[in-house]
Amino acid sequence: MSTLEELDDLDRREREDKKKDQDKDKNNKKEGDGDAEMKDAEPEADDILDEEILSLSTEDILMRKRLLENDARIMKSEYQRLSHERATMKDKIKENQEKIANNRQLPYLVGNVVELLDLDPTAESLEEGANIDLDATRVGKSAVIKTSTRQTIFLPLIGLVDPEKLKPGDLIGVNKDSYLILDTLPAEYDSRVKAMEVDEKPQEKYTDVGGLDKQIDELVEAIVWPMKEAERFKKIGIKAPKGALMYGPPGTGKTLLARACAAQTDATFLKLAGPQLVQMFIGDGAKLVRDCFALAKEKAPSIIFIDELDAVGTKRFDSEKSGDREVQRTMLELLNQLDGFASDDRIKVLAATNRIDVLDPALLRSGRLDRKIEFPLPNEEARAQILKIHSRKMKVNPGVNWGELARSTDEFGGAMLKAVCVEAGMIALRMGKNQIGHEHYVDAISEVQAKKKDVSDSPREPRACVPFTDHAYRLSTSMLNLIAFSTVPKAMTHLLRQGHGRFIEIGMQ
Repeated sequence: MSTLEELDDLDRREREDKKKDQDKDKNNKKEGDGDAEMKDAEPEADDILDEEILSLSTEDILMRKRLLENDARIMKSEYQRLSHERATMKDKIKENQEKIANNRQLPYLVGNVVELLDLDPTAESLEEGANIDLDATRVGKSAVIKTSTRQTIFLPLIGLVDPEKLKPGDLIGVNKDSYLILDTLPAEYDSRVKAMEVDEKPQEKYTDVGGLDKQIDELVEAIVWPMKEAERFKKIGIKAPKGALMYGPPGTGKTLLARACAAQTDATFLKLAGPQLVQMFIGDGAKLVRDCFALAKEKAPSIIFIDELDAVGTKRFDSEKSGDREVQRTMLELLNQLDGFASDDRIKVLAATNRIDVLDPALLRSGRLDRKIEFPLPNEEARAQILKIHSRKMKVNPGVNWGELARSTDEFGGAMLKAVCVEAGMIALRMGKNQIGHEHYVDAISEVQAKKKDVSDSPREPRACVPFTDHAYRLSTSMLNLIAFSTVPKAMTHLLRQGHGRFIEIGMQ
């Protein structure tokens, strides 16, 4: 058994040795292939270099070695010099950044860019024998600025602001000593114009407006669609209206619909009234109009709502009064902004008036306020709808007959119908009721109608009483003879002369 085991061990060793030899052959073959590839990839320059070195003498080789060492020392010293300069530049940059930060913290001198210039050094160098100024050799933008101290200054170097971002008229902040431009400032607008911007969107919706379905559609087509779906207008090749004019009797929902339009769009909404544009000083109203449109252009897309347009948009006429001429200048500026060279399609103008008959024809022509939307008094169906809208949040008895109430409110506008609803609620509160019934609405209609008649037909007083005091005694006694012969009885005249009277009662008969 031992002999057989020894034979098996010998066979196994022979097989392992044979396997190892095969693996070595494979590895040697791979290395040989790799060396062959490397040799093939080596350039012939090495062979040429070897031949050149072999052809040189020992002194030449030593000379070349010394030259290479000298070049290495020069490159090392150059590297050290560049490293030192780099560290110095880093320190300077850090120092300059600290100076810039300190300058930005200092108060700025406010100024305006008057003009931007391109320096051309070739024009100066054409003169033979002339000394060339250092500023003339600089290539790039320069600027002329005007400060708030009324100084006009030329800047060969603009400062910390990119010249490409500047344009004439920009508001800038400059250093008070060197006048270098440190930063650009926001555009300057009149504080009254900034107050016109509606920061919080109104809460009204189109569903809060009753009886004006046609007017809502026309307003959406003229104002909302061009802002939200401008691509559709471009595809079909038409130009959207620049604005719309809403006109009609007072209290028909013009301002309410404008608020609903502002709530349904994402545009900036600027609201101004026509009387705001009537200013005391010459040119102040026109400046307000310019600033308003400039702010709208900056925050475009935007909507400008002008209420009571007839305050500045009346027909022009010859007048020697400066106030009338100032109103006309304001209207001319408004016309220029609507349809001038600087007009912007992203700005929509929405105007409202009660007197379209007094407006200037230049305002009403096509190309300015293209869409004219009439707001008539509501019909019977619209009046019932308006009453329901204003009564939605009230506790109303289900037995209220809206149709009968609508028939009883002929020639009522939307504002008067709202007053009817409020008055009905007040009557119900006065009577201690928890719900508003039909009879409360009927009483409210009578109340609103009575107030309307009182305002329109107020009776004149038959008699008038003029106060008289002891302080005016001497002044009145000089007129007593005239009064005695005209209207006042002699007994009253006697009392007045004695100083007992307190009133002079004059009959109007």
